[in-house]
Amino acid sequence: MNQSEYDAVVVGAGPNGLSAAIELARAGLRICLIEAKETVGGGARSAELTELGFIHDVCSTIHPMGFASPFFRSLNLERWGVEWVHAEAALAHPFDDGTAALLFESLDATCETLGRDAAAYRDLMKPLADHADELFEDILRPVRLPRHPLVMLRFGLSAVCSCVGLANLRFQGEKAKALLAGCAAHQVVPLDRLGTASFGLVLMLVAHKSGWPFAGGGSQKIADALAECLKSYGGEIRLNSPIRSMRDLPRSRAVLFDLTPRQIVEIAGDELPPSYRSRLSRFRYGPGVFKVDWALNGPIPWRASECTRAATVHVGGSINEIAASEDEAWNGKISDRPFVIVAQQSLFDSSRAPAGKHTAWAYCHVPHSSSADMTERIENQIERFAPGFREIIIARHTMNASELQHHNENFIGGDIGGGANNLRQFIARPVMKLDPYSTPNEKIFICSSSTPPGGGVHGMCGYNAARSALRRLV
Repeated sequence: MNQSEYDAVVVGAGPNGLSAAIELARAGLRICLIEAKETVGGGARSAELTELGFIHDVCSTIHPMGFASPFFRSLNLERWGVEWVHAEAALAHPFDDGTAALLFESLDATCETLGRDAAAYRDLMKPLADHADELFEDILRPVRLPRHPLVMLRFGLSAVCSCVGLANLRFQGEKAKALLAGCAAHQVVPLDRLGTASFGLVLMLVAHKSGWPFAGGGSQKIADALAECLKSYGGEIRLNSPIRSMRDLPRSRAVLFDLTPRQIVEIAGDELPPSYRSRLSRFRYGPGVFKVDWALNGPIPWRASECTRAATVHVGGSINEIAASEDEAWNGKISDRPFVIVAQQSLFDSSRAPAGKHTAWAYCHVPHSSSADMTERIENQIERFAPGFREIIIARHTMNASELQHHNENFIGGDIGGGANNLRQFIARPVMKLDPYSTPNEKIFICSSSTPPGGGVHGMCGYNAARSALRRLV
């Protein structure tokens, strides 16, 4: 194919780049997707990081928004080889007394684990769960007038609160408070900030809508399925092709970047007005993460046995402990008792490890670009709720924040979410603009998680950007 024949080039083959390329290709356009690494996937890659036969997800692993994504559902990813694995519970949150709160798809089953806050949790979540489809239709779009204003108003009255404020307003006991805090902590913002309740509510709501599944065989299966889908529409994929300037790109009518603002300025700065470049340069990145993968001799020996019913376990204790950990990471400090997100996929997916063995995956939040080794602190936290955990470790693989950026250049300073999720950047991501995917250069678009609706493997940033580009191309 002559280089001048492409309608659009997409730079970056993460889930959003793949999604943007698919949406453009199924509109009949000639598409070239360019990836710097040797495989597609971005934050959805899998590898044998510890020992042969142990399959670990290098970054993302549990995909509640992926399963709920309207775009992914329209593609029927199962046709392309994705098997969604559902644990009995979406989430477990253990406590020092040997008990745990569990988040189920069933609202009633969840309430049964929350003690005296069962009725309060039901009062908060049932009106939202009853209108989950309408809410997600608005939540997964850019910030603009909602299609379902009354439903969004009800959600917004709670979502605008800080996580700590909403928890203390609605709940009396520690279990419901901690359950909300653990979900809200995925935002990687201090939990006393306005708007932090929104992340907790959304993650709990998607659990009640469709659970928190993961991809059988590894997150790479999602990326591979998207790649096969793109090829079926005639899209071309080039691997091992890093892009450092616009001169490295084949000729096309449009370019979509599955990259963060800093990288776009470095590559395309001369093609953008100085005022817009300046606005992109002010985009704030969030704290980083420290990640550990383990090959294990057996399942994690949780003191609260209910934790074996969930693929995801939030390890952090009370709301106050979780809030302290998130505040320290945001303010450049290392937490001695970090909030740890743990995944135990092999309990439900035997393809992840040899017979009788298991894998575990975990990370905690750390200051931006931190090189601190959090292995001992993370394992101390797990051992706190699962005595004997260290005794079953066969091997481990770790990556600090800086090493994560080396693995994936989109993870600036170890920020895996495409930028800080503070309130300003929630409203204006990456800049305040009615169409956040377009730029002043009518040829250039942004399709990464630095655009709405933000981080996660759901493809909606890519889909929304492709729809923006199609308005100019078709």
